[in-house]
Amino acid sequence: MKYFLFNHTGCLNRGCEAIVRGSINIISSADPNCQFVLSSYNPDSDSVIPEVEHYKFDVRNLTQAERVVSAFNIKLRNSEEYALKKMYSETLKQAQDCDICLSVGGDTYCYGDNYPIQVFTRELKKLGKKVILWGASIGEEDLDDKKSKSLSDFDAIFTRESLTYELLKSRNLNEHIFLNPDPAFCMEREDLPMPTGFYSDNTLGFNISPLVLKSNSGLTEIAESFIKYIIEKTTLNVLFIPHVTEENNNDFKYMKPICDKFRETGRVEILPDNLNAKQYKGYIARTRFFIGARTHATIAAYSNGVPTISLGYSVKSRGIAKDIFGEEKYTLNVCKIDSSDALIKSFEELVAHESEIRSLYRNRIPEIIRDAMKLGDELVNI
Repeated sequence: MKYFLFNHTGCLNRGCEAIVRGSINIISSADPNCQFVLSSYNPDSDSVIPEVEHYKFDVRNLTQAERVVSAFNIKLRNSEEYALKKMYSETLKQAQDCDICLSVGGDTYCYGDNYPIQVFTRELKKLGKKVILWGASIGEEDLDDKKSKSLSDFDAIFTRESLTYELLKSRNLNEHIFLNPDPAFCMEREDLPMPTGFYSDNTLGFNISPLVLKSNSGLTEIAESFIKYIIEKTTLNVLFIPHVTEENNNDFKYMKPICDKFRETGRVEILPDNLNAKQYKGYIARTRFFIGARTHATIAAYSNGVPTISLGYSVKSRGIAKDIFGEEKYTLNVCKIDSSDALIKSFEELVAHESEIRSLYRNRIPEIIRDAMKLGDELVNI
């Protein structure tokens, strides 16, 4: 079968890349003759994934006649649907010879108004395609009436954590709702040389996101205070690991000035901003502890048995932690803390329970990866 992967931000977001790579591994294991079309908002970044046909998720300009009809619909019906259908017409052709369409943007229903992608999904259905919401996370606060209604348009919804699964099941928003771990658990890793002096037994991996600054303006001071604590109170080195390097949402540009403040200690380093998701996963896998704001950076750590604190504030990070530990454990809402004390306390707890956590991972993570791989069989059955 041929699979159309859409709603992909681009591989400058390594989480999006990890979802696509993991999905390819999962589907290929169940459907050896599969082919993939990747429709991307930033196709120039996607050459790192050679296994797919690459297309730009394009929006064409309306003709003069279409603009007139569109203006009529907006004024009299308060509806942009006609305009959106016409604007997406070229991109819809990308899916013409595909069998199954996967909306791989798992956060699509979490952030603001996603009405345009709702319209696009309905147009795919009109083409006779099976359309799947893939690796989804949705919070109760995210579900307005339009979003709730649009979830019934999908032939199936695959949720990646139990908080979303339980919410959607309780609302009866779709007849076919499945619970399987995030596809990124099934992405392989690639190991490049570690920086000089950094080893798996002496390295703390650290990732923070400028996205959090919108909710916590004190994040920079908190991070600096925490790194100072690590340098003064432990023997660990600190490896800053970017995971998203998009314009205006760039981990590397945000973390590098923080890293530079501690360079003279000889115990901090930052990875370059041009690695792919497999390579970042390889570095994360060889840290002793990991603290991350980007969910898929923490998935890279979890899947390699690294004791991890998720600086998460969304349903996806909380739900993934719950499904690993049986409760929302080792997560910290960094948006709500006003000093480094809470982060230091969480880290000290992580260190104190290191052996216990590693033991739990040895049993739980292989189960999670096996459950994620079952996605392929369930998808083919659909």
